[in-house]
Amino acid sequence: MAAVRALVAPRLAAASAFAPLHAPAPRAALHSSAPRPRARVALVLSGCGVYDGTELHEASAVLVHLSRGGAEVQIFAPDVPQMHVIDHTKGQPSESETRNVLTESARIARGKITDLARLSAADHDAAIFPGGFGAAKNLLCCIAPVLAAKVLRGVEVTVGHEQEEGGKWPYAGTAEAIKALGAKHCVKGVTEAHVDQKNKVVTTPAFMCETALHHIHDGIGAMVKKVLELCGK
Repeated sequence: MAAVRALVAPRLAAASAFAPLHAPAPRAALHSSAPRPRARVALVLSGCGVYDGTELHEASAVLVHLSRGGAEVQIFAPDVPQMHVIDHTKGQPSESETRNVLTESARIARGKITDLARLSAADHDAAIFPGGFGAAKNLLCCIAPVLAAKVLRGVEVTVGHEQEEGGKWPYAGTAEAIKALGAKHCVKGVTEAHVDQKNKVVTTPAFMCETALHHIHDGIGAMVKKVLELCGK
């Protein structure tokens, strides 16, 4: 699943213009407006591949919706070794392989990526963390919304439903882990996003649900839309 944190650092926007030699009448100036600033979003990746890094479909969907929303995106990943490497054809560790999280994430970023150590909240309006087991293994303790639960006590997040419902929500037990960290879990459908207005955190279930890919894409779109609204962009 994916999670996003709006970084509400106050900003001042200034614009200046040189008046033409024959200045227009004051009334004409009422019809002009400054261009609307774009939201500046940090996308934090954790490798390349669902079982040992970032879930590629989630990352791609986030990038598509941010592009559609007109956001300015900078991609980051930690310059550290992966916890381990998984052979995705078998779902098993490749004992002899080692990979770097930044190097692997650069595959998704098409090479345009920065070391996570250089990320500054002052430079961005929001940060988005796509899901994938790499968020658990290479960033912190567990999948993306749990990151928020770990660092923001009392935060409201969603990983979807709290019961497996015959296998539709195979990772429903994650909701209990979120509650154990002192956070509030909110039940949501896969195409929905939950907004914690107080903490400026937006989450969506994404691949916590066994469903068609376009439903995942729509849910991530709902999340991106909400974060851009929080950014005021």
